[in-house]
Amino acid sequence: MNARPKKSFGQHFLHDQRYIHQIVSMMAPQREDVVVEIGPGEGALTLPLLKAAGKLTAIELDTDLIPGLQARAAGVGELQIIHADVLKVDFTALAKNLGVPRLRIAGNLPYYISSPILFHCVDHFDAIQDLHFMLQKEVVDRMAAEPGSKVYGRLSVMLQLACRVEPLFDVPPEAFRPPPKVESSVVRLLPLSTEQKHDADPAHVYAVVKAAFAQRRKTLSNALKQLLDGDAIRRADVDPKARAETLAPADFVRLAKIYSTQSQT
Repeated sequence: MNARPKKSFGQHFLHDQRYIHQIVSMMAPQREDVVVEIGPGEGALTLPLLKAAGKLTAIELDTDLIPGLQARAAGVGELQIIHADVLKVDFTALAKNLGVPRLRIAGNLPYYISSPILFHCVDHFDAIQDLHFMLQKEVVDRMAAEPGSKVYGRLSVMLQLACRVEPLFDVPPEAFRPPPKVESSVVRLLPLSTEQKHDADPAHVYAVVKAAFAQRRKTLSNALKQLLDGDAIRRADVDPKARAETLAPADFVRLAKIYSTQSQT
């Protein structure tokens, strides 16, 4: 018997086997992988991932769904269910408890809290190999946007400084029960290696990016006036008259380094 989707949890259960197969194919889990699924729902994605990997850890907040998941997984593989809010799950500790250096994470994320979940995962990227998420297409477009795009913004910069964003394919509303009012997309996130990561203070990067995009139509000299003056912006090899949406992620790193230098004086 199918579960009744709950609006309070933002539940839209994926049921179209074509797209389920595509996600599993794109992720290509191996027997040695430790897969973690966020919000397994009725198990549409859980079971094929479990069959491919042999074991899987699912994080589910809705207690009503857990007995059905356990019943469906019987005989398929080793399923561990963690009843918790994903935002309170320490993925670094989880990887250690499961005895692996890195997790492979998948999920059809509740759209209303997708950004907090993304940034929570970023905080644990040292313990994550890759992520495959179903998200609102508009969010994926913003995640992957390039400088100059109308949808390029804080989410684009912060994620691209932490990982490679690879949009994979779109999924129509009718693939879900109930159909959402928006189109969805599947995206792959690959955390950057230590050599690829920037070396600026993360808090200062966040402060600069947040201020720069707070009022998109302002020039940087106006948007960043509480942090950096025009001369400081120029020292980062950035035009003070430019607007935030024209800057590459690396430009924000240089601005953050100048900000860090000023903060120490």
